[in-house]
Amino acid sequence: MTFVEVDRPGDPAHDMALGPRLLRDGLGDARDILRIYSPQPTAAFSRRDTLRPGYPRAAAAVERFGFLPVVRPQGGSLAAYHPGSVVVDHVHRAAGEPLEPVERFQRFAALHAEVLAGLGADARIGPVPGEYCPGDYSINAGGAKIVGSAQRVTRDGWLFSTVIQVSGAARLREVLTPAYAELGYDFEPSTVGALEDTVPGVTTATVAAAVRAAYAATL
Repeated sequence: MTFVEVDRPGDPAHDMALGPRLLRDGLGDARDILRIYSPQPTAAFSRRDTLRPGYPRAAAAVERFGFLPVVRPQGGSLAAYHPGSVVVDHVHRAAGEPLEPVERFQRFAALHAEVLAGLGADARIGPVPGEYCPGDYSINAGGAKIVGSAQRVTRDGWLFSTVIQVSGAARLREVLTPAYAELGYDFEPSTVGALEDTVPGVTTATVAAAVRAAYAATL
């Protein structure tokens, strides 16, 4: 596996475009490419979100809190992240392989839950009622969502993106609450959590290192 390292995150638009570009163009002859980084404040809307009547107001709302709105190629609904988050973009280039999206969600949810358990979290796979960007393979701890994933499958392979919220849940709630109200989605702000809520003192560097080690050992 090739690890793509960056000295610092780019602007949110650059970061959002890099995964799909690596999926399309590759990186040398690498079959698997892994990028792990902590981003600038980003509000990642899905294409479905952009069709909602309230989308322009939701985009304006996140900007008022210093989060740049971008549109991601993966499915789901609005997710927000910032320097207290760890983003894991895994690109697998293999044209013509069978499509197994559910199995992929299951596999990586188990991997990420194991990583977080190793850091001391009671990490559980499954949605929390009222969570943002709800999914069957979200990861929660202490009754709040701390990890979400989405994927994109093309003729070139797949891109599996995961966001681990390490710190700063209050700031995420602050930006997601008005945006979800404008989009008209059910949302319970108390379901937004971060790993530090149940593992005090944990850092993004610690989480990134643990994720990197887990991928190196299993892929």
